[in-house]
Amino acid sequence: MKIAVVGATGLVGRKMLEVLEERNFPVTELIPVASEKSVGKKVVFKGKEYTVCTPQEAIAQKPVLALFSAGTDVSKEYAPLFAGTGCRVVDNSACWRMDPTKKLVIPEINGDVIEKEDYIIANPNCSTIQMLIAIADLHKRYRIRRIVVSTYQCITGTGQKAVDQMEAERAGAKDGEYKKIYPYRIDLNMLPHIDKFLENGYTKEEMKMINETRKIMRDDSIRVSPTTVRIPVLGGHAESVNIEFEKPFRDEDIIPILQNTPGVTVQDRITPCGERQNPAIGNEENLPYPMPLYSQGKDDVFVGRVRRDLSIENGLNLWCVADNLRKGAATNAVQIAELLMKYF
Repeated sequence: MKIAVVGATGLVGRKMLEVLEERNFPVTELIPVASEKSVGKKVVFKGKEYTVCTPQEAIAQKPVLALFSAGTDVSKEYAPLFAGTGCRVVDNSACWRMDPTKKLVIPEINGDVIEKEDYIIANPNCSTIQMLIAIADLHKRYRIRRIVVSTYQCITGTGQKAVDQMEAERAGAKDGEYKKIYPYRIDLNMLPHIDKFLENGYTKEEMKMINETRKIMRDDSIRVSPTTVRIPVLGGHAESVNIEFEKPFRDEDIIPILQNTPGVTVQDRITPCGERQNPAIGNEENLPYPMPLYSQGKDDVFVGRVRRDLSIENGLNLWCVADNLRKGAATNAVQIAELLMKYF
């Protein structure tokens, strides 16, 4: 299993290497790939050093699998070249997600769509992955009519330069003393602005959630109303999700469904028997709910604050949190790779 990781020196690329090692993926030879400025650098995988090379050099080595996390332009140029050699490509960029000829996959939800002819498989957007993991089984039971979602996304979703900006601001640097990735200060602030604004007033990030949800769930009737927000947190995305179902539900059935959903950990005020308990205000041990700080380094989507929407029939509110660099990117990509290995 000769494996290439394209973008191996970036935040997600490094996390891919970490996840491959943790999950004991059968890598016999690693080919770390990055841009010209990183060529020659060393990366360590399973205690062994590997030298970063160019995409062209990696293609010549004919890997059987390539995990891409190097941006849309790189994926558009090089993913077909890797695939042309018989290499299976799992791409983390937005390049192929809405291409009707490419599969968009969350293994727990629609891993069955992958076919032998698929040589480029798209990894969904991080915010879409965690939302759909949390609600997929609820959709099977009650059928979702509409989703209103507000995201609170950490700066690592933008990359290392965003981390550098926040740390510079936090250290007291003045304008001009550091490179701005965001148009405004991010430290001690929030920006309702992720990716570029479109003519309809939504951002690209928001439209990704709309379009990817329908494709992954295989249901174009689901209506999604998103607002995406960047927050000054280093790791973990959080989402407030409001769902309107077609079918009525019983409050006592929701938690057990979530507890049995693959990839979900429920953090809510429940007893071991699944019954709700009244929180003791001021006692943090009796106030469990998901937080980005405690999602870091974990692969599950954490769900809490589960409660009926009192303003609408068949409505439900929940709060979900996940490590965006892991399940939102690297882990999901490696899970797709595991499916490819299993199938083919």
